Amino acid sequence: MIAAYQPDGAGLALLPEGHGPESALWIDLLSPNAQETALVEALGIDVPTLEDMEEIEISNRLHREGDCQVMTVMLPGRDDEGRQFSAPVTFLLTPERLVTVRHHSPRPFETFATRAERSSAGSGTPVRIFLGLVEEIIARQADLLEATGRVLDRVASEVYGEEANDVEGLRLALRDIGQQGELTAKVRLALFTMERMLSTFIVWNGTMKHRDPQIGTLAKAQMRDINALEVHLDFLNSRVALATDATLGMINLDENAVVRTLSVVAALFLPPTLIASIYGMNFANMPELNEPYAYYIALGAMVASAVGTWVWFKAKGWL
Repeated sequence: MIAAYQPDGAGLALLPEGHGPESALWIDLLSPNAQETALVEALGIDVPTLEDMEEIEISNRLHREGDCQVMTVMLPGRDDEGRQFSAPVTFLLTPERLVTVRHHSPRPFETFATRAERSSAGSGTPVRIFLGLVEEIIARQADLLEATGRVLDRVASEVYGEEANDVEGLRLALRDIGQQGELTAKVRLALFTMERMLSTFIVWNGTMKHRDPQIGTLAKAQMRDINALEVHLDFLNSRVALATDATLGMINLDENAVVRTLSVVAALFLPPTLIASIYGMNFANMPELNEPYAYYIALGAMVASAVGTWVWFKAKGWL
């Protein structure tokens, strides 16, 4: 899928039908096919494959090809089935246009065009569109962290609340905590790769001819936003760890209570079992066997021993 945008006042708008991508300032490629790739490569831009984008070496993710700045970051997004995962997104920035290549759907790429006019960077040039899109991505990571904080607040109220939680509820809470831990890991990866991208971009921008003097200032401001989010992310990770430990502790306490109850029940039957075992030995000389009320006396002794054991446990606070 290919989407091409051109300036529309202070914002961006899709190119009208019949206009080629050569007149666009931003071309967004989502899982491009061979024909869409050929359209962009005809403009002199080499579109990387998914295998190229997944290269782990930083030198492969951040490099220049002539006037084209090739920058790849890892961003959280959703697949066709709505599952969230991290995948690479490549920015191809040239003096004439910005090309983005992706194989999943991070939300900023769907919302930026309608919000471009509110971007602090503007959308009049490819480099300003790039910084505006980065700003939208950073804002999205902040939204994800805020959502994580709300989930942790809810889980904390459930785990630490006065009302008792059953084991199943605690297990669901533990699952929610684990999901938020995975999400924060994806956000951390996104912030890390974007920080490296911006730091490299700032260096490259300093060597550009006829550069916009505000670009470096805008990029550095975004770096400060990323650093602030990383501090907040560390705080959330500590909350995730604390909530995990607390939930596991509550589950252990609940399971220990069950085990203790079973142990007490088993102990209640020990004295009656001992009495029944004694009179079940079938020795020839057992004087009580000839007593007319021996059976009822044995039953009474068994009941009395069980009740006595229960009273003892109750007095000790074990029940």
